Order: sequence, then structure tokens, then C-alpha cells
Amino acid sequence: MNLHVWIASLLCALGWSAEAADFDGSRLLLCAPVEAKSCAPTESCSNATPGMLGAPKFLRIDFQNQVVIGPQRTSPIRLMEKGQSELLLLGTELGFAWTIVLDQESGDLSATLSDRDGTIVLFGSCTPL
Repeated sequence: MNLHVWIASLLCALGWSAEAADFDGSRLLLCAPVEAKSCAPTESCSNATPGMLGAPKFLRIDFQNQVVIGPQRTSPIRLMEKGQSELLLLGTELGFAWTIVLDQESGDLSATLSDRDGTIVLFGSCTPL
């Protein structure tokens, strides 16, 4: 194998692993929900913007301190599980249970906020700070 090809391959591999490390739970993240759905029992889910449902425009995930930080509240991460390609975060806040699923490669997220009356589903993406 040509030495230049080998070095280029190595550099590409190192670049991919550094990118993936951004979303492995080791860095502070800034996340922005951009799409939302509101679901209630016996009703179809309706499309909305996160703002229409009272969701924050931005939130931070601080893995070191195990908290999710919004503009008005900080919520502890009660459980964090690392899968092969995603991080699963669970918590509770003001009578709601919430989940965040973060894709470790892309930084895309899916989040839910549920109580006995229904569920809000958010989709968005994160970037390291």
C-alpha cells in the first residue's frame, strides 16, 4: 500500500472518531428542537413547532454534571445508558417523565415529554460547545 494512501486513510479514520466523540457523553452539547408533535389518548398526533408547545428553543446537555439545562429549569438526568450508536437519557420534571435519545454519530435527537394526558415528541439536533 502506498504510504500516502495509508496516511490519508489513517487521518480520515481519526477525523471520524473525533467527530463521533462529540456525541458520546463526554462533551457539553447545545441542542435545538426544530419539529414537534403533540399526542393525546384516542386522538391523532398533531404537528406543531416546539415553541407552540412551550418547548425551549435551545437546551444544553451537561453530561459532567448530569443535567439538562433549559432557559427556565435545570433537570437532573436520572439515568443515562450508552448503546452502540445512541445515548439514552431519562428524567422527570414537574410531574412529567422525559426521555432524550441522542445519535452518537450525527448528534440528532428525539425527545419525549409525557404525563397521563399525553406526550410531546420533539426532533432536533445538537452541537458540541
